[in-house]
Amino acid sequence: MPIDMIKNKIKILYTIPNFDTAGSGKVVYDLVKNLDRTIFEPQICCFHERGAFLDEIKKLNVKVHLVPFAINYRPFLTFPFRLLKIIRFFKKQQFDIIHSWHWSSDFSEGLAAKIVGIPYVFTKKSMGWGNKAWKWRSSLSSKIITINSDMKFFFSKKIIEKVEEIPLGVDTDYYTPQFKNSDEFLKEFTDNKNDFIIVSVVNLIPVKGIEILINAVIELNNPNIKLYIVGNDEGAYAQGLKKLTNENSTIFFLGKKTDVRPYHAIADLFVIPTLPLGEGLPIAPLEAMASGKIVIGSNVSGVKDILKKFPNNLFESNNVQSLKESILKMMNMKKEDRIQLEKNMRSLAVNEYSIEQFIKLHSELYKNIIRRK
Repeated sequence: MPIDMIKNKIKILYTIPNFDTAGSGKVVYDLVKNLDRTIFEPQICCFHERGAFLDEIKKLNVKVHLVPFAINYRPFLTFPFRLLKIIRFFKKQQFDIIHSWHWSSDFSEGLAAKIVGIPYVFTKKSMGWGNKAWKWRSSLSSKIITINSDMKFFFSKKIIEKVEEIPLGVDTDYYTPQFKNSDEFLKEFTDNKNDFIIVSVVNLIPVKGIEILINAVIELNNPNIKLYIVGNDEGAYAQGLKKLTNENSTIFFLGKKTDVRPYHAIADLFVIPTLPLGEGLPIAPLEAMASGKIVIGSNVSGVKDILKKFPNNLFESNNVQSLKESILKMMNMKKEDRIQLEKNMRSLAVNEYSIEQFIKLHSELYKNIIRRK
């Protein structure tokens, strides 16, 4: 059925466990904010209302449901009865599409959607795989969205037909090369114009490999190299990293920041040293690139997708020596080459990872699902 002939708006439910952290919550926020409201009616379902970012969601004037849309399989005896609550919720609200941003392999929401007859879409956000539940979840889906090129190898030939790769997007009008008062902001950190500022905006969890970056900076032993780590520094992993620095005077933990643009503005280099497990598609380096900053990263899933057109900006994962060499290469780059590389990285973010492209591809996918119903 042509979209023009559909009288009612396409009612999409986005399911996500919570908005405690920005991550996926920010992506869902961008989707809901930018979808054409003359065509789509987005709604959101999460487990609870904790999380400061939920306040931003509510400002978008969308309906938010606080419903357990996914349940534990055990005990198996009561699973059908507990699943019935999800089925009733989906059926009562009469959603046209359910788009899950749940990180886990849970298939209960997909099963409930299947029983009700609602097309079920999920976005594969991480490189976790291997258990049967992922296969069941995939079988129950109408469409599967992947966010990097390696994820397609997870799926069988039968399932791969459902898979569509849609990379995450960034607001390239919000993240730009110019940020006011950046020189004044820089003075808060250093008065030495010869300092080489390295920034990493990161969720401080082990897979991010920040210890590799810290060790690289320590071994370079250059007082003009300053490392600023932006991210929640209260967890056990972060505390271990702080001990690793041994109060090094060139390494600083700045904590979590709601606006990271000032830190992009003062950076000479942005580093993402993810460990070999890889990740879906990290948004932080894309934000840095959109801000006109040079990004280097480990050669792993997700990161290598972003830097595929800049192979010289990749270093071997979990290899301090390789990272040191990459940092020195960027430090010793000629000024005109540096400026050109910054422009090229900004152009890639604008042309391939813009929020406009992200919204366009999702809108087309939703319309195609409705046409096939």
